Amino acid sequence: MKKVNGHEIISLFENWSPKRFAMDGDPVGLHIGQLNRSVEKVLVTLDVNEEVIDEAIQQGANLIIAHHPPIFRPLKSLLTDTPQGRMIEKCVKHDIAVYAAHTNLDVAPGGVNDMLAAKLGLQSTAVLEPTFSEPLYKLVVFSPVSHVDNIRQALSQAGAGAIGDYVGCSFSSSGTGRFTPVEGADPYIGEIGKSEEVQEEKIEVVLPGNIRSKVLKAMLTAHPYEEPAYDFFILDQRTNEYGLGRIGKLNEKTTLAQFAEHVKNVFGVPALRYVGSPDKAIRKVAVLGGDGNKYIGAAKRAGADVLVTGDLYYHVAHDAEAMGLAVIDPGHNIEKVMIEGVADYMRKACEEARYNVQFIQSTIITEPFHFI
Repeated sequence: MKKVNGHEIISLFENWSPKRFAMDGDPVGLHIGQLNRSVEKVLVTLDVNEEVIDEAIQQGANLIIAHHPPIFRPLKSLLTDTPQGRMIEKCVKHDIAVYAAHTNLDVAPGGVNDMLAAKLGLQSTAVLEPTFSEPLYKLVVFSPVSHVDNIRQALSQAGAGAIGDYVGCSFSSSGTGRFTPVEGADPYIGEIGKSEEVQEEKIEVVLPGNIRSKVLKAMLTAHPYEEPAYDFFILDQRTNEYGLGRIGKLNEKTTLAQFAEHVKNVFGVPALRYVGSPDKAIRKVAVLGGDGNKYIGAAKRAGADVLVTGDLYYHVAHDAEAMGLAVIDPGHNIEKVMIEGVADYMRKACEEARYNVQFIQSTIITEPFHFI
């Protein structure tokens, strides 16, 4: 097993939950400290407060991965006799880095919203509110006939040419390549100062933008030329749609009152609020972690019988009731499902990468509300 630093761990994490998935203005990424240090233990938490920092110190954690950013708005000063300043001071003194993955983790496949949907038992889930889609590119590369098959295979192995249920898709056309090597060149074909004509094939493949650098590296490695001729074109089509919230179906119909009790039990909350008739039939369910007030319209358009979300406003509840959408509000803190989910995902990812690092699930209760 290999010792690792924070950069290597976060690189693995961002393969799953890249920062480009985050909503505009969301302060995701490194908040405190540095990643260029050896990391042996990582604490995973929903929120970052002084108790969580003390837990990290006690556990010997070098890195904290949190869902909610500890510095949401820019600081005008750093006073260490304030709660936030004291928390930051402790992190700095104990060499603890704090990294936040907020809406990017909400959006990521297998992230917070998928974790919530799985807890509720939803089947055949889809994105509720699309927020991001990958650009689709076409790579065009010219190759001598002798190496066409090698290059096609390398491109396919790197993920290019996957369209729907098909892989290894490409198009070729034949032509003549012309070039003249000059002093300093090391040509695969031809001689310095002599014009050459070579029978070549033009290979065309499509690929999502997130693997562009990987595909380019694979092509350059497989290509025999010192300076291959190639182009990337961005296409009008998009691929790999991502977004906030999930919508799916329950195995069986139930009533709103019964489903609300189910929500209460699976998330372990002492109480919750719901909007709608207790006898309303529930089969299609939308769920969105955190504050979902802006998404009642999206849930209704998607055909949801009920939306499970947090922080419901009084007037939004009236609006949902008027449009015939039931809403269940078990609170914002149900996003704590990410603690176990992120720790499990990262343990497996680091084991596969042969990284010697331990992931610890925070046990600090960060729910600020008490119920009577």
